[in-house]
Amino acid sequence: MTDSRSDDLVRIAAVGDIHCAKSSPGTIQPLFAQIAERADILLLCGDLTDYGLVEEAHVLVKELPVGSRMPIIAVLGNHDYESNQQAEVRKILVDAGVIVLDGESCEVAGIGFAGVKGFAGGFGRGTLGAWGEAAVKVFVQEAIDESLRLESALARLRTPQKIAVLHYSPIRATVENEPLEIFPFLGCSRLEEPLNRYPVTAVVHGHAHNGSPEGRTTAGTPVYNVSLPLMRKINPGRPPFRMLEVPRNLPPERRQTEEDTDR
Repeated sequence: MTDSRSDDLVRIAAVGDIHCAKSSPGTIQPLFAQIAERADILLLCGDLTDYGLVEEAHVLVKELPVGSRMPIIAVLGNHDYESNQQAEVRKILVDAGVIVLDGESCEVAGIGFAGVKGFAGGFGRGTLGAWGEAAVKVFVQEAIDESLRLESALARLRTPQKIAVLHYSPIRATVENEPLEIFPFLGCSRLEEPLNRYPVTAVVHGHAHNGSPEGRTTAGTPVYNVSLPLMRKINPGRPPFRMLEVPRNLPPERRQTEEDTDR
């Protein structure tokens, strides 16, 4: 980190869809080294592993900059659930020092973070409703449950600055450029509802590898698609992650000192 960095800003790097495989040793570490040089906090937006295998999780933690003292906050993605080993994958990450959010919240550097995987279901008027066959109702209930878990996590935050960390998108805008046929499987407007009730500074998500880099909720909150394949496509020759600069929540005594200095 450079000495010129402002103490009043927290630099947050966000990226998703790492898809760490058994064959990945040594291939992901350069990305994380770039992040460690530039950021104060790292957000990982799901699909951390390729097939949700314990072996892949062990490879991943060896690639992560866990020795840099940079806090790492993560959510899991659908790939991390593929082999039904998600509990073991989470434990490996947590044991390595990663904060894994699954309907929980945390505070780091005075900034609140709420995280959940999310789920599919479509957007706007195209959102799937719980009507008809039992299988459809189960599918829709999963989206509702994830939305409620996100709402619960957001409701617990008391910090002025808040970031929502998801895998699935809460809005249609950041999945644009994907084939129209798969839009319903890339996210769900049900995830947008709690974000409008409990406003946040920004939302980051992955999953849509060919989507669009940013959009806004109907309430105007910026939403960023930080999928690694997309970041590489839109940032050729540049570090493939999104950097957010968020004002630090200064303690009252320091805020008063700076206000006096500004007068």
